Formats: sequence, C-alpha cells, structure tokens
Amino acid sequence: MPSQDPSHAQALQDEYEIRPDPVALTHNNDDPSQNAESGVDYEPYPEKSLPISAEHDKILKAITSLYSGSASKEDMEVYAHDAIYDDPWSYCDTRYKIAGQWYGIPKIMASSKTLATEIVSDKPTEIIYKQKQEYKPRPLYVSKEVNSLVTLTLDGEGKVRYHKDQWNEKDYSHSGLGKIMKELNGDHLTKITQPPKDL
Repeated sequence: MPSQDPSHAQALQDEYEIRPDPVALTHNNDDPSQNAESGVDYEPYPEKSLPISAEHDKILKAITSLYSGSASKEDMEVYAHDAIYDDPWSYCDTRYKIAGQWYGIPKIMASSKTLATEIVSDKPTEIIYKQKQEYKPRPLYVSKEVNSLVTLTLDGEGKVRYHKDQWNEKDYSHSGLGKIMKELNGDHLTKITQPPKDL
C-alpha cells in the first residue's frame, strides 16, 4: 500500500489530534492514594463511567475488540481511511497501517483481554476513556496488565480520525528519534502482519 503524503498526515494531525489533560480527567479525588506521583489514576472504575450514545458504544466495542485480538475488517471500519493511530511504539497515518498493528496482536499474543473501561469524557466528536488491558505474549504466557488513557477523535461521519493511547501522563512530542522510530514501526509492520490490502 502507498504511504501517506507527510503533509497530508500533518494536516490530519493538526485537525484531529486532541491533547487531553490526564490529571484533570483521571485524578482520583476520592482516594488520592491511588494516584501516581504525576497525579493521574489510569485504573478504570466502570461504575463511574459516563453514559454514552449507542453510536459511541458501538465504536468503543469495536476498538476494545481490536485490542483483544479480533483482527476484524468489520471492527476496522470504525476508522476513516485517512486516520492516525498514536501510541508509545507506533505512529500510523492510514487505516491500512493501523490494521498492521491490530492484525499483529493474534500473532504475538497468546491472549489479549480488555478487563475494564471507564468513560471520562464524551462529546459528539470525542471519546476519552481509561482502559485496563491484559496481555499474555508468546512464548512466555505470562500475563501483564496495562492501564492507559485512550482518546478517540471522530469526524462528522462518526469515523475515528485520531486514536491516541497514552500509558502515562506524558503526551507525544511528534519530533526527534522517537517519532522516527514510531513511524518506521507504523510503516513496515504491515509487511509482517499482512492485513487485508482492501482496508
């Protein structure tokens, strides 16, 4: 698949990237002992989750299914063709490259389960939620739980345009060696995971 024009990817980022305030969204006022030194608490509390529409619930279910290894074309359809995925390891600027990440989960993980979520912000064009994911990588088969803050930016059609997954309170700078390594991962992982080319 052809690579995204860097200027087009930058325009997409400029239009759709949200830089959430993790402390404001996740600080635990009820039990401050649960907060990290940075002031964030990424542990999800489902009972505190904000209500969301049926349309947003469908998006959330598709995204958590992808995290859990569904590798499904139907789930991938929540993304627009031109969309960005951004986490500590990868930066992908098309739906096909994003699929390269999700289609890799069943190949490298014995299992991946979404244990809990908590919606902390819901607007017509954004869903921000805390997520607890349990990963069991091959061949170790030792489970590891990861809490993160996930931000989904939606366009007017209800498609995900920017998917950001933060593992700590720090946002991403989009510069330097780290950005280059993330882009290389996003650009080339599809050669290994081989998602359907018609995505």
